[in-house]
Amino acid sequence: MAVLDDLSGFEFEDLIEDVFRNLGYENVRQAEKTADEGRDVIMEEVVDGTRRAVIVECKHTATVGRPVVQKLHSAISTFDFDGPKRGMVVTTGRFTSPAKEYADRLQQNDDPYPIELLDGQDLREIADQIGLDLYNGRIEILCDETLRPYDPAADVVAPVVEAFRDIENIEAADLPDPYSAVTFRPVVAVTADTNAVFETSVGVIHRINDRTQFVVHAERGHPQVVDEDVATLVTENLHTKIELDSEQFGEVFDDVEERRFGQTQTEYKGWAVERLQQHHTTTVTYTGDNNVTYNKTCEPNRSDISVQSIEPVYLPEVRHTTDIQEYTYPYEYYAAGPSRVTTEDGIHRCVHCETAGVDEPYTYCPNCGAIACDSHIKTERLEQEPVCTGCAVTERFALKTKYFYDEENLEAFREEYAAMPLHEKAMENTLLAGGGVVAMLLLVIGLLVIGGII
Repeated sequence: MAVLDDLSGFEFEDLIEDVFRNLGYENVRQAEKTADEGRDVIMEEVVDGTRRAVIVECKHTATVGRPVVQKLHSAISTFDFDGPKRGMVVTTGRFTSPAKEYADRLQQNDDPYPIELLDGQDLREIADQIGLDLYNGRIEILCDETLRPYDPAADVVAPVVEAFRDIENIEAADLPDPYSAVTFRPVVAVTADTNAVFETSVGVIHRINDRTQFVVHAERGHPQVVDEDVATLVTENLHTKIELDSEQFGEVFDDVEERRFGQTQTEYKGWAVERLQQHHTTTVTYTGDNNVTYNKTCEPNRSDISVQSIEPVYLPEVRHTTDIQEYTYPYEYYAAGPSRVTTEDGIHRCVHCETAGVDEPYTYCPNCGAIACDSHIKTERLEQEPVCTGCAVTERFALKTKYFYDEENLEAFREEYAAMPLHEKAMENTLLAGGGVVAMLLLVIGLLVIGGII
C-alpha cells in the first residue's frame, strides 16, 4: 500500500488506533512505546454481552511472516486482563503463507487466544467504510446526523411565542409570523484519557489520571471549544441524533444552511492531544535527596494521551426574526429538540437603552411596535394605554408632561383640557394639586395660630 509509505511506524500505529475507534471498539489505546512485547494497540469489544480484550500488532511493512504472529500469541497470553482475549495483526502489505496457516490453525483448534489478520486489501475496504483517505493517512469526517432543530411536539416558532409571553401588552395571537432560518454547524465531541507518571530520584513527584470531555466548533479555521452550556446541550443529546435532511427541514424553515467540517478527524485528534498536553503541563516543586528544592516542568507525552472518541454531529443554530411595525426582534439559539441555549435575545431588551435580560419587566408599545423597559414606557393620556418615549408626542399641562400617540390625540386633549374646570385642570398634575392643598392647609393653620384661635 504505497500510498501510506510516507508514514513512520509510530504514525501508522496512530492511524490504526483511529481506525479501530471508528469501527466501534472501546477503550482504544496504544501500548507503551518501549518494550511493547508485540503489543501496539490495545482495545476492548463486547460480544454477546461478554467484554473481550483485543491486542493489536501493527506492521507497516511489505510482508509479515509467521514469527510476528507467534510473538503476538505469546504477548496475548501474558497480557493482564480479567476475561477472554484475542489478537490481531494489521499490515499495509501482505501476510506470508506460513503466517496465514498459523493463524488458521489457532482458529481451527479453538485456541483461547485466536488471531485475526488484516492486510492491505482489508484496510482498503475499511477505508471505504470509515472515510480513511489512503493517500494521506487521514480519516475524513463522515457525518449526516444532526441534533433536532426544533421540538417535534411543538410548532417551530414556539420558543419565540414563549419569549413574547413575558412582554406586557401584547398577545401571542397578535404576533406576525417570524422569519425562521436554521444553520447546521459542525461540531465534534471529544473524549480523551490522560495518564502520566513523573518520577525523579526521590520517587513519583506528580501523577495525572484524568478523563476530559469537550465539544469543539469544527468549521473552517482554528478549532474553538464551545461554552460549557452548549457543550452540555450537545453531550446530553447525542443519543437523540437524527438524519440531516435539508429538503425535509426546508419545509419547516424559511432558510436552511449546512456548513462543512473544516478539518479531518485526524487533525482534530492531533489538535485535541496538543491542547491536553498544554492543559496538563504544570511545574512541580520537590525536595531532592540533598535537601535542595527543585522545580520540574511535568508535560505529558503524546503517548500519555489517548483519545477515546471523536463524535461528529451537526448542531442546529436557529434564528427567528420578528418584524413588528418599526422594529425587528431577533431570537437565536442552539437547539436539540425541546432543549436550547439562547445566544441572542432581542425580545427581552429595551429598544431605547441598555436594559436587557429576562429578569427585567418590558412593555409593548402598540403605537410604534417598540418593546421598552419601565423607564421608557408611559401612559398615553387620551387612550390610557402604554406608549414609549421614543414615539410619543409630548406637551406640558398643569406643569406636567403628557404623552400622546400622535398630534391628533394631542389636539383632541387640548380641546378637552380647555373645557375643564379649574379643579380638574389642577388634577392633571396630582403632585402639584396635592402640594397646593397641603400648602393651603398650612396657610389656614398659620392664620388660626396667629389669630389665637388655636
